[in-house]
Amino acid sequence: MALKKKPVTGMKDILPSEMEIRNYVMNMVRETYGTFGFSSIETPCVEHIENLCSKQGGENEKLIFKILKRGEKLKLDQAETEADLVDSGLRYDLTVPLCRYYSNNANTLPAPFKALQMGNVWRADRPQRGRFRQFMQCDIDIPGENTYLAEIELCLATTTLLDKLDFQKYTIRINDRRILKAMAAYSGFPEESYDTVFIILDKMDKIGLEGVEEELKNEGFDPQAIEKYLSLFREVQNDVSGVRYLKDKLTGFLEPQIADDLETIICTVEDVKTGDFRMSFDPTLVRGMSYYTGPIFEIAMDEFGGSVGGGGRYDEMIGKFTGNNISACGFSIGFERIVMLLLERGYKIPDQHGRKAFLIEKNMPADKMAGIIRKATEERQQGTVVNISIMKKNKKFQKDQLISEGYTEIEEFFRN
Repeated sequence: MALKKKPVTGMKDILPSEMEIRNYVMNMVRETYGTFGFSSIETPCVEHIENLCSKQGGENEKLIFKILKRGEKLKLDQAETEADLVDSGLRYDLTVPLCRYYSNNANTLPAPFKALQMGNVWRADRPQRGRFRQFMQCDIDIPGENTYLAEIELCLATTTLLDKLDFQKYTIRINDRRILKAMAAYSGFPEESYDTVFIILDKMDKIGLEGVEEELKNEGFDPQAIEKYLSLFREVQNDVSGVRYLKDKLTGFLEPQIADDLETIICTVEDVKTGDFRMSFDPTLVRGMSYYTGPIFEIAMDEFGGSVGGGGRYDEMIGKFTGNNISACGFSIGFERIVMLLLERGYKIPDQHGRKAFLIEKNMPADKMAGIIRKATEERQQGTVVNISIMKKNKKFQKDQLISEGYTEIEEFFRN
């Protein structure tokens, strides 16, 4: 039987033209985030199954690629439960591994610690445009910082990167999980129902206010609580005036400092930003991860028609490993989606040194061949990309192909 040449469903082969863009973006990520003081780290792609199934990852915990025990530990004939078969899995994000990493190495790391992590993650999800089962994530996190300085730095670092990649006119939607809970409490929803309410609220951009109302009614919630809840969204504005409105409206349910800090984040980023984007207070923003405890944010880009990044504060997750809560906040860009958008718009990488192709006639004498390679070496030492190839019969097609690959100069060498 012939072997299968196509990748596994949800995975993809990456061709050189895309790989060039990916490498450029990764280099730009390291360079840009480095100027903000972030240090690169790396964690294993395999994590303990207990860590991955700790009820921190929301719906992603249903999408884990689980790994069987190996060797003598795998006893198929004696297994009664999944725990008898599985002891690890492929990571579904980079936040859980970061928290384990920080917990294990905190004594040797600065506080606060500004971490940059890039790596593949895996989710047994349904593949679609911009979404794969294996994909690259790019996270910046600041464990050990309990003030809004972390959120400000994360937003500015991320938007500086997008600016360098020529992304414009996008929006950072921002909210706070504590505001979400305060709005639900003010409206009269029982605390044990918050998750259900938020799951429905998260559909607001797809089903609208009337759709949210209908689904809340279908769940059997008190009509008065529903009306009180939805009235907040009818009256609130998507700027700092909206934050102030809820600060006043939710008196007794929301600590004023929470609203003040959120206003400071929005105003500071707007005041010092260099890119073409706007900050928008969005009380409907939920984000699916249950580990978020404070401000949350997403990058909304019309060019994509959805989110191309997001993050938030998670002050209790490291404590799951250490027993002591340590403040932390992170922001992740949608690396795959950003690369996809760059490819779709025909993005050209800025080239400072140029690209040359040397075409050599077949059976070139050794002394002449050495001279050509010596010339290529000198060019490469000056930073020029030089590609040496043997001439083909269809030289025109060969040249056209080289030009399509970005080679602006083509030099031919003959035996005589």
